[in-house]
Amino acid sequence: MHRILLVFLSCFVPAVAFGQVPFPQLPQPVTMYSFEDKDWTIEPTTTVKKAPYHAPTPTTIPGARVIKTMELKALLESNKEIVVIDVLGSKERKSIPGAFWMPGAGDGQFYGAEKSRFAAALDKITEGDKNRPLVFLCWNSECWLSYNASLHAIEAGYKDIIWYRGGTEAWTGANLDWKRPERINW
Repeated sequence: MHRILLVFLSCFVPAVAFGQVPFPQLPQPVTMYSFEDKDWTIEPTTTVKKAPYHAPTPTTIPGARVIKTMELKALLESNKEIVVIDVLGSKERKSIPGAFWMPGAGDGQFYGAEKSRFAAALDKITEGDKNRPLVFLCWNSECWLSYNASLHAIEAGYKDIIWYRGGTEAWTGANLDWKRPERINW
């Protein structure tokens, strides 16, 4: 009993203390997909990466949390307040069910106008709630666009940023459903 309480407190209290949604606890071991946990020994940074964006990413991100595929699936099933934002640029896109699609939101060349438009789009999606959990994703763990978008959201004042490093490649690897996301023109 004490062990269960200790596990609960160590997992739940830190998230609550920082106003973050707790990740569901999954039975171990958790299957990883499409190199979502691959460590290329890239140092985390608070500076956005400029193009080219296809390159190995860090395993962590300052000011945000990283979520794995099955954790994200369980989180989305248990919490309808989660906002998922896909930032991969393309002419057409399929993504995680319920995701919003903001192509270009992970650009490394954000200036005042882009920052304002991005913040306004997030404000609309979250109904002005900067504590609402935001999950950013792109293609896979070798795509910096979602990392950059996470940093942009942190700069815009959002408090619970979650980076889905595995992206749609890991989601596909887990054989999970796809849907056409709602495109947000910002």
